[in-house]
Formats: sequence, C-alpha cells, structure tokens
Amino acid sequence: MVLMRQEIGDVLRDFRLQKGRTLRQVAGEASVALGYLSEVERGQKEASSEILAAVADALDTPLSIIMGEVSERLAVVEGLSMPLPGRVPDTVPAELMSGYAAELVS
Repeated sequence: MVLMRQEIGDVLRDFRLQKGRTLRQVAGEASVALGYLSEVERGQKEASSEILAAVADALDTPLSIIMGEVSERLAVVEGLSMPLPGRVPDTVPAELMSGYAAELVS
C-alpha cells in the first residue's frame, strides 16, 4: 500500500537536503517542532496543510512544486505514466488513435 505521508516526507527531506539545510534550520524557520518535522520526514506523522505550507516557505519552494513531486512519485509507485504540464507523454492514448487508419497506428 502506498502511503501519501511517506512520499510527502521523502520529498520534503529530498528538497531540504538539495538545499543543504539541516532539519533544525528548516524546523526553526517554519516554526515547527524539530521532533515533529523529523517524524513528518520519516512518514510517521501526517502534516497539515498549514505545516506543509510553512515548511515549503522555509525551503523557498512553492508548495505546488513539492506536491507535484509527490504526485509524480506516487504515479511511479502505482505504475502509472502521468504527463505533467510541459512534458510530452510517452504514448498517445488509444482513444485518440481510434479514429485513424490501422496502417497509420502500427
């Protein structure tokens, strides 16, 4: 079973590490208890939208970017191919190709 809180925690940790920030720094700037943020990053606690927004702000990263990454990772875990804005899909959906001659499709 895929747990959203685990993916959110992994993404928050990855963004924090990419920015070279410590857990203590981000927790302080977000006004979140260090232990609580640690539990969120480890997927042990659910983070409210307010906490997520505060942590995103502390990481200087739009919340939409963080949640977009969470969405992408969930799609991979679920085995889905999900084109996001600005990306070209790997395949053309069958329903779009149904109106074309078979020789063009194969």
